[in-house]
Amino acid sequence: MSLRLRLALAGALAILIALGLAALGLAQLFGAHVERRATAEMSVQLDQVMAGLERGAEGLELARPPADPRFSVPYSGLYWQIEEAGDLRRSRSLWDAALHLPVDTLGDGAVHVHRLAGPDGTDLLVLERSITLPSRLGGGLVRAAVAMDASELVAARRAFMADLSPYLALLALALSAAGWVQLSIGLRPLRSLGARISALREGRAERMGGHWPVELRPVATEIDDLLAAREAETERARTRAADLAHGLKTPLQALMGEADRLRGVGATEQADGIEETARAMRRTVDRELARSRTAARAVDAQADPARVANGLIAVLRRTPEGARLHWQQTIPEGLAVALDEADLAEAMGALAENAARHARSKVVMSVRVQGDRMQLTIADDGAGIAQTDCDRLMRRHARADETGTGLGLAIAADIAEAAGGTLVLGDAAPGLAASLYLPLARGTQARPMERHD
Repeated sequence: MSLRLRLALAGALAILIALGLAALGLAQLFGAHVERRATAEMSVQLDQVMAGLERGAEGLELARPPADPRFSVPYSGLYWQIEEAGDLRRSRSLWDAALHLPVDTLGDGAVHVHRLAGPDGTDLLVLERSITLPSRLGGGLVRAAVAMDASELVAARRAFMADLSPYLALLALALSAAGWVQLSIGLRPLRSLGARISALREGRAERMGGHWPVELRPVATEIDDLLAAREAETERARTRAADLAHGLKTPLQALMGEADRLRGVGATEQADGIEETARAMRRTVDRELARSRTAARAVDAQADPARVANGLIAVLRRTPEGARLHWQQTIPEGLAVALDEADLAEAMGALAENAARHARSKVVMSVRVQGDRMQLTIADDGAGIAQTDCDRLMRRHARADETGTGLGLAIAADIAEAAGGTLVLGDAAPGLAASLYLPLARGTQARPMERHD
């Protein structure tokens, strides 16, 4: 999962949790507000009940009931009740039920709020008050209560949440979109970092530079330091390889001279052994020099295989082996591989010389573009090599000169590998086909095939 998606999901989850908690809090606040409003309204109704009390022939009665018509409708959800010395007076809405007020002690004029069970098991919100009647009403202590169905409060809260939910959903979407925009802006330097590293790899840039946010600047600095250290190490390796080659030239030349002296005195076998050893050492030195030189090339190098092939053919046609052959070149102009031209010439030259040595009458150079890679094939019509020998020659540490194909195959393979490609040997039916698979230079497009005979 990408970093952006992780942060987006975490942000969306946090938004949902926060809005969910906010919704619960708002529901509680709204419920408390509605209950306070209901209690205030019931307090007014309770005042009306107390103000309407009169003493009649049958005792205390409510001469002027509250104006709300629900007090007269049975089980309407709005009720009043008066209790004096065990004698109950209640609203018509209670019908044959009664409010079972808890046994508690109220001060004169004090008000208590209760949650009680009402008719048919309904939940009631009850407002209770205890007062001492004036002398004109006969005195005495009276408990009066007004109750309402609490389900109305629950219904009001549910309606409030139903009205609030669409707005919360829109707010969640808006906050999520804002979070995504924030992530896109905040993570943009990471995308730039990846693009810069890609430019470094492809040779379009040399360093990361210092124009980065504070959080990414240490990463860019470390990458630049790593590149500098790698370049310095590569340069030291090239220098050591060159010093090694130059240091071995004089001893190798001395060995060749000693071989000539031995051959002059008749020690031909000893001279041949020394020369073979010296040539093997020289080939090893040349191979390692080619490897180090190719690995140190700039990654933005480009080479035109058609131009290199034309130059090689012109040179090889002046050699005894190349002059007797028909050279067919079908590489289109304008192709470019991500390889230094000198390295491409060395790799193709080694393969072309090998083909010229073994061809009967013809050598063909061709290419085929496959996506961002190019297959460059040099094929001869000679006797070819068995597939088992091809596999053995391409195996790491195999000595190519033991099969008679020379050191060229190994050098060409090293150059291709250093450029990110490979060398593959196969049957050309008849003959041998040596194919270099090399990456195309950036922006290269194949052009129509051209033929040069």
